Amino acid sequence: MPSQESRPTIHIPGTTSHMIPPRGGREGTLRYLKAGTGAPLVLLHTVRTQAEHFRHLIPLVADRYTVYALDLPGMGYSEIAPGASYDEPAMRAGVERLLTELDLHDVTLVGESMGAVLALTTAADLPERVRRVVAVNTYDFRGGIARSSLLARVVVSGVLAPGVGPVIAGVEPKPVLTKILQGGLGDKSALREDYVDELLQVGGRPGYPTVARGVYQALPSLVAARSHYPDVKAPVHLVYGEKDWSRPSDREANRKLLPAAGFTQVPKAGHFIALERPDVLADLLTVVG
Repeated sequence: MPSQESRPTIHIPGTTSHMIPPRGGREGTLRYLKAGTGAPLVLLHTVRTQAEHFRHLIPLVADRYTVYALDLPGMGYSEIAPGASYDEPAMRAGVERLLTELDLHDVTLVGESMGAVLALTTAADLPERVRRVVAVNTYDFRGGIARSSLLARVVVSGVLAPGVGPVIAGVEPKPVLTKILQGGLGDKSALREDYVDELLQVGGRPGYPTVARGVYQALPSLVAARSHYPDVKAPVHLVYGEKDWSRPSDREANRKLLPAAGFTQVPKAGHFIALERPDVLADLLTVVG
């Protein structure tokens, strides 16, 4: 079983890995990848993934931005801190640590799924540091990944179940993880086997089942975080895959909360746009910037 000191099996050319030490309490060390030159661009990944989720996007934007791709608390190779919370405020605190500890200003925040919610709430909290937000497939609706397929519903229900939930969270066969992740893609071939292997390695870290269960338990806090959206002062661009798990009513509800936001719907794409259409995000970061 991989130890907490395991190293990623995927290397994104031009990136270097860095750590932010904890300040105390139940915080853990945060890991992030850095690449490129220019204004700061912070990338925030989805549920059950890590900084390598942006493996295809980073090379497309590193000539324009200094990119910081964060492993959210407890995920990827960030430390699994005993007793840590994985609800939205705790995840947001991790993002804000990155911005404040590195003293980043004029930041573009790009988040996908859970990361999109955190990009918006962080922008609401730190208006003096955030220049703009690109929120991709915000994961702020009831059901979440359970909407993708019957298999996903069964697995998530099992992880959340009292008693057996922690056991189920620790059992993650490769075919099951592959099938669930493919449920978030319009183009199933965009999920590469080496990426699934990397996620499985991370999933084998001691304590990771507790993180996975905590993240799924925290979905109501992501829904509740929508109350912060009207407080965002920075320009926002909402991006949705045509086949995302969100419903048209979910998307329209966010457009009403953010009436000045730009809006892009990506034809045929699913929930994981950074995997299947990184070019769309790169183009937005060029045009919107």
